[in-house]
Amino acid sequence: MDPFQGSVHANLAKDQFNAKKAYALAKLGDDYSVGLCKFFMEAAKGLGIEVVYETFPDGTSDFAAYVANAKNCGADVFFAPTSIEAAALIIEQANTQGLTIPLLAGDTWDSNVILAAAKGTNIGVYVTTFFVEGSTDKQVTDFVTGFRNYINTNATAKTNNGGDDEIAAVSAMGFDAYYTALEALKNAGSTKGADVKKALPSTTYTGVSGKIAFDSTGDAVRDVAYIKKVNTSTGKWDFVAQQRVK
Repeated sequence: MDPFQGSVHANLAKDQFNAKKAYALAKLGDDYSVGLCKFFMEAAKGLGIEVVYETFPDGTSDFAAYVANAKNCGADVFFAPTSIEAAALIIEQANTQGLTIPLLAGDTWDSNVILAAAKGTNIGVYVTTFFVEGSTDKQVTDFVTGFRNYINTNATAKTNNGGDDEIAAVSAMGFDAYYTALEALKNAGSTKGADVKKALPSTTYTGVSGKIAFDSTGDAVRDVAYIKKVNTSTGKWDFVAQQRVK
């Protein structure tokens, strides 16, 4: 949920970087990035963080001015929950201008496109996500092994995955969504849509992305996210921390 991810990043800015001022950038008219910035700013205010907020219009390809504004305003972090296309351009310009403050973004940036854009730079890119590799849990290791076996033996699938076998959180969560649906079918004891819909709110499942449950409005119940950082030497993700919301 956007309110959760926005709050996670505000807490990350405070806990990891002791931020007193943040720069937030969203695409004008884009519900995702504008919404995340809104919730980030609300949480940041409660944590005593001043936020300078700007938007860019659709079709923007030059982010030089926005990166310069982030530098010149004295921000300690740069929150940019944008599309992947804009993200790659922001990272490129941040590197050109020698930006030293960290770039923070939501799960949209959990992509091998971001890894490629940040590799070989000096830019710190941190994303919130809901799946990280490295767990010794058998369910997770089986998923990782199965995913990579499939990707590396199916040329079309590998191309669709960006040409490598990186596992984005969206893949893991799609996997969990499938099994959560199966649990709802079992709980309903029926394949009728109305019965499954009735059973779904009380359905729980522990998947590769963690425990899955729903609140009274049908939204996911989450109190923690994973923070990953791009390792600019290897072009891979490094696990940073589990981040909770205060």
